[in-house]
Amino acid sequence: MDRYNEAIAKYEKNLNDEIVKNEVENLLKAHLNENCNEEVYKTIFSCMDLTSLNVTDNYESVSKLVEMVNKMDNDYSNIPNVAAICVYPNFVTAVRGALEVSDVNVASVSGGFPSSQTFSEIKAIEAGLAIKDGADELDIVMNVGNFVIGNYEDMCDEINEIKEICGDAKLKVILETGALESTENIRKAAILSIYAGADFIKTSTGKIGVGATPEAFYVMCNAVKDYYNETGTKIGVKAAGGIRTASDATKYYTIVKEVLGEEWLNKELFRIGAAGLANNLIAAINQE
Repeated sequence: MDRYNEAIAKYEKNLNDEIVKNEVENLLKAHLNENCNEEVYKTIFSCMDLTSLNVTDNYESVSKLVEMVNKMDNDYSNIPNVAAICVYPNFVTAVRGALEVSDVNVASVSGGFPSSQTFSEIKAIEAGLAIKDGADELDIVMNVGNFVIGNYEDMCDEINEIKEICGDAKLKVILETGALESTENIRKAAILSIYAGADFIKTSTGKIGVGATPEAFYVMCNAVKDYYNETGTKIGVKAAGGIRTASDATKYYTIVKEVLGEEWLNKELFRIGAAGLANNLIAAINQE
C-alpha cells in the first residue's frame, strides 16, 4: 500500500450517505435556531471571503468591490470587516493597490481555476505570479480527474508544489464536492488534500451545478476533527457555492460549532465564500 492509500486507510470511516444526511438534519434541527441572531451574523460576516469570479469582471467592477470594503468602517461601524476579497489572479494587483484596510486579506483563485485542467507547470506559474503580485491566500481546485481514477500521487504532488510556492500565504484546496458523488469520496478527498499541505479545505468553486451542501461540509469538518485529534494540527474549513442568505450561512456556522467547537469560529479557521451574501447579512444584522 502506498502512502496516499495509507493516509486514507488511517482515517477511514466507511460513511453512509443516508446516515450522514440524517445526522446533519438532526444537528440543524437541534441547534440552528439558537444561532440565528445578530452576533452570529456579525461573526459570519467577519469570516466571509467577499468574492467576484465572473466572466464579466474588469478593473472597474473589482475597484467598486474594494471600495465597498474600504468604506465598511464608516458605513457600517457596528459590523466587523470581511476576512478577504477573492478575485481572479489578474486582479490581485488592482485589489492590493486599492485596499486601504489592513485587516482584510487579498485572496486569489489559481491553479487552473475552476476545472484544474491545465498543465501542472501552468498551475505553478499562475500561483507564483499571484503570490508575487501580493496575494495573501490562494484558492485552488484539487485535480478531480486524477482523484476519481485513484491517481492520488499526481493530485497530491500538485497541491504540495503550490503549497511550497505559497510560502507563508494560506492555501485553500477546493474539493469540488458536488462532483465527488458520495460522502465517502468527500472524506477521502479531504484527508488527501490535508495530507498534501492544505491550510483550508473548501467545498466548491460555485461553477458547477452543485455547490456547497451541509452534508458535504459536515463530512469535511469531521475529517478535520479526526486529523486534529490525531496530530494536534488545526485545518481551516470553507463553504462556498450558492450560499446567499443569512439562514443558509448560519447552517455552516452551526455545523462548525457543533463538530469542531467554538475555537474554529474565527476567520483564521472558518470561511464562507460568497458574492451576494454580504448585503443579506447586513440587512439581517440591521433588521432591515
